[in-house]
Amino acid sequence: MTVDPAQYREEWQGRVAFITGAVTGIGLGTAQAFADAGMRVALSYRNEDDRAATEKWFADKGYETPLFCKLDVTNRQRFAQVAEEVVDHFGEVHVLVNNAGVSVFGPTDEASYDDYDWIMGVNFGGVVNGLQSFLPRIKASEGRRHVVNVASMAAFLPGPQAGIYTASKFAVRGLTDSLRYNLAPHGIGCSLCCPALTRTNAWASAQKRPEEFADAGFAPPKEGELEQFGTAFEQFGMDPYEVGAKILRGMSQQDGLILTHPEHAIDFTQEFAKQIAALPVEDCPPGRARIEELRRQAGRDAEAGLSVAMDDLT
Repeated sequence: MTVDPAQYREEWQGRVAFITGAVTGIGLGTAQAFADAGMRVALSYRNEDDRAATEKWFADKGYETPLFCKLDVTNRQRFAQVAEEVVDHFGEVHVLVNNAGVSVFGPTDEASYDDYDWIMGVNFGGVVNGLQSFLPRIKASEGRRHVVNVASMAAFLPGPQAGIYTASKFAVRGLTDSLRYNLAPHGIGCSLCCPALTRTNAWASAQKRPEEFADAGFAPPKEGELEQFGTAFEQFGMDPYEVGAKILRGMSQQDGLILTHPEHAIDFTQEFAKQIAALPVEDCPPGRARIEELRRQAGRDAEAGLSVAMDDLT
């Protein structure tokens, strides 16, 4: 562990954070890191045993008991109720971490509508619901504020068994990169976090498929296949607390992109080279070049906190 959350206590002490999927895995690691930085937390959960274990961790540390909110992130009405509960309980809310997700794999050409609707509904729709429910309340609060959308390295690196999962993470990446420009004029930071292999039970998502999405196009996993896949997470995955501490550091540094694992430099290098090689070697007409420079300037202005209108792009 290279990040000590306590070093960020001065700037985050007393700030209120809401985290989805927060009683296991990366969500729990983030909640623990935030608490070690002096933050007050509201946590969404689905499983009562996981909630109880999380409450015990906070009690053992002598920390304030989190506000636990039972939530299916695809339920828009409930999400809006939770946002009200958080503000009613704490008075304000300053940080949103959209973390909840499902990891389901299979050949994309065999996927059913239910596969698409379930995975996209949780991984992308859950982020949308979080933003819709919490952004007005974060804007109404004061002081240091931030939004973190947790995606995955799949937001950059597609794979043959993860088409819909990858699509959902690419979508979160695009949404977050654009949202950053919109939140800057409000003084609200915005980060995309893309973790890689982490010690979580995300591999078991396929075993928790809701009945309303039962029509799977993917063949059922072979006996022991998921458990074998899960050994990679357990044996070699990063500690979720380390991921959470790096999220905290990234927020503190106002990083737009938070990468937590160092092992992907070769992937980024290869991908960059592939993209550069795909560009045509020819002159660009001056008019098109001017439009693209206006786009770049609009991005710089937005990151500096200026509002950008459609007229600024032409």
